[in-house]
Amino acid sequence: MRQPFPARLRSPPAMRDPAREPPPEAIDLERRVLYRDGLVLVIDKPAGLPVHAGPKGGPNLEQFLDALRYGYPRRPALAHRLDRDTSGCLVLGRHPSALRRLGRLFATGAVEKTYWAVAIGRPEAEQGRIDLPLAKRSELRGWWMKVDPAGQPASTLWRLLGTADGLSWLELRPLTGRTHQIRVHLEALGCPVLGDPIYGRDRQPSPLPALHLHARAILLPLHEKKPPIRVEAPPPPHMHEALRACGWRPEPPGDAPDPRA
Repeated sequence: MRQPFPARLRSPPAMRDPAREPPPEAIDLERRVLYRDGLVLVIDKPAGLPVHAGPKGGPNLEQFLDALRYGYPRRPALAHRLDRDTSGCLVLGRHPSALRRLGRLFATGAVEKTYWAVAIGRPEAEQGRIDLPLAKRSELRGWWMKVDPAGQPASTLWRLLGTADGLSWLELRPLTGRTHQIRVHLEALGCPVLGDPIYGRDRQPSPLPALHLHARAILLPLHEKKPPIRVEAPPPPHMHEALRACGWRPEPPGDAPDPRA
């Protein structure tokens, strides 16, 4: 049964319009650097910007990485990926040896990633774990995924942080890194991500808002003799209204408590 959509959110902002994409000169990645040392950068990736060039052209994140050299002879490179419409913490390696080290950490599951999502509906429990294997839904669209017993193992921890009429604010920790893992797992939970045009779209409001999925924090055990590096990214403006409805309150500058505390 379709959940009611909160009245104050029934006319959310329309999804990204390619004709309104910011010009390349308007994307200032230097202002989005959250963490920087000699090995890595962590930036707050804007929603709506793909990390790689696509077949249809248009701006992509890699175009702007030269601005993040900070005196190094080469630009940083992606250590992992985020979907085009997902915002938040994205890790860059500043040179090949750093990228190799980061690659090992991501491949072995040593990196802890925390996401926030606003989902449609409410899960039956306060927290849980989703263990559902994933496989390609279509060979023509390799990024389009489905739950499939014959697919690759995929696990996601989730916790309910707040609710509003018909919406849930969820914290998610993917234990594996499959394509669209959180989006497919939340659809299977019965709570698709608000604004997701692919998964659970029969329950989405009209007009469709931007995707309400954000890479909130990342924990990098980069140095053997030092504590892990923890970086947080503030939620993007398009998620503020729904998050506030679910109980989120912005942290004062310089004070970012862990919502799990």
